[in-house]
Amino acid sequence: MTSQPTLTKAGSGQGDPGEPGSGLHAGLKNRHLSMIAIGGVIGAGLFVGSSTGIATTGPGILLSYALVGTLVVLVMRMLGEMSAANPTSGSFSAHADRALGRWAGFSIGWLYWFFWVVVLAVEATAGAKILEGWIPAVPQWGWALIVMVVLTATNLVSVGSYGEFEFWFAGIKVVAIGAFIVVGALAVFGVLPGAHTDKAGLGNLTDHGGFLPNGPGAILTGVLLVVFSFMGSEIATLAAGESENPQRAVTKSTNSIIWRIGVFYLGSILVVVTLLPWNDPSIKKDGSYVAALDSLGIAHAGQIMNFIVLTSVLSCLNSGLYTASRMAFSLGRRGDAPKAFARTTSRGVPMAAIIASVLFGFVAVFFNYKFPDSVFLFLVNSSGAVALFVWLVICFSQLRMRKIIQAEAPEKLVVKMWLYPYLTWATAALIVFVLGYMLTDTEGESSGRTTVLLSLLVAAVVIVIAVVKEKVRGSRQAAVGEVEADKVSVG
Repeated sequence: MTSQPTLTKAGSGQGDPGEPGSGLHAGLKNRHLSMIAIGGVIGAGLFVGSSTGIATTGPGILLSYALVGTLVVLVMRMLGEMSAANPTSGSFSAHADRALGRWAGFSIGWLYWFFWVVVLAVEATAGAKILEGWIPAVPQWGWALIVMVVLTATNLVSVGSYGEFEFWFAGIKVVAIGAFIVVGALAVFGVLPGAHTDKAGLGNLTDHGGFLPNGPGAILTGVLLVVFSFMGSEIATLAAGESENPQRAVTKSTNSIIWRIGVFYLGSILVVVTLLPWNDPSIKKDGSYVAALDSLGIAHAGQIMNFIVLTSVLSCLNSGLYTASRMAFSLGRRGDAPKAFARTTSRGVPMAAIIASVLFGFVAVFFNYKFPDSVFLFLVNSSGAVALFVWLVICFSQLRMRKIIQAEAPEKLVVKMWLYPYLTWATAALIVFVLGYMLTDTEGESSGRTTVLLSLLVAAVVIVIAVVKEKVRGSRQAAVGEVEADKVSVG
């Protein structure tokens, strides 16, 4: 078992993406990294989950998105600081390993892996429902199997094939949202030819009960509904380890996070709530984006959005499998997972890590069809708060890692967290506040309280395993030391 390596020169050596001897190849091009960074903040949750947020909060959902978006920008700035100085496939898990201790890197790495393999099952099922609607001859479980197999094969070929698929998936999402914002803005100002704009207008922001029709408290309720749609922003920092210039890739993605969230989240949601009154029944019935397009009289709006949502689902599946496998690879490299996870093929692909991740994904898909209201519901709820746990660990890691970088290699601080350490502490406090507020949500089987408590339960189990593992390791090292000492004394 090796200790976390000291800061190394990014991209040193042939096929070395910042981890000497890692076996990963620098197969991602700049255009791949750019789209991965952009696509990472556009999850299927934006298209599917925003309708509930709008119906619950009203136009004030914009403040919910802005609050969570600010939180993500700050967390990604911290992660960018650490990853630009030390690009690694383990990203925040590797940073936590070094900054907070082996238990922290082990725990957050496995929790993050668990989160993404559950997401694989959720997204595979969502994609299968859409595909079954188009081609009902193939059952839903068959489509889920086909989608998982195809994307597994893509990830097994090479990191370049993953990057190429994600480039096009993300490209479609970006073009679709860009077109939606342009068309919607033209309709709002009444200059879109042939569109039905009788419901559109800036007045929708205040005319139907005000900007906050359900009171200021609804902003926090909205935060709980939208916070998980932002998960994926950190993927670029994991992928950067397999790029030609990791430091440049991390710096670029970190610096662009503000406009990406501003345009794709706030921009598109603003269009939705100005095209339609927030309490229009179609928003909850058909989904916010479909309802917005339908209100303009755009033909086949539902099918257009289904195609875009399917693309987002496939993108999430593709990146989820990649992310889970690279986290498993990093854990294997650090001795916190089976050694086989750290082995790569001649094309630089961690085959065992990919297969293990997708197998758990297949098991979760099976649970989704066989035990949707028991086993699978537990998996979803128990992984639901992992995003917030990850962000919190990033905060505490950065507080410690800044001092380490300044002591060892201050020239590598090419990205710096603003107003350190005050803004870092403020961000951590906000995350803790959100977790605390989730405990007040007690409605439904997937309530905020259930999610937090089950996620804390799983986290506690993983941390106990990490601590026990660390003690066993220490005992073994002490025993080996005693044996070596006896040999020296006898000699």
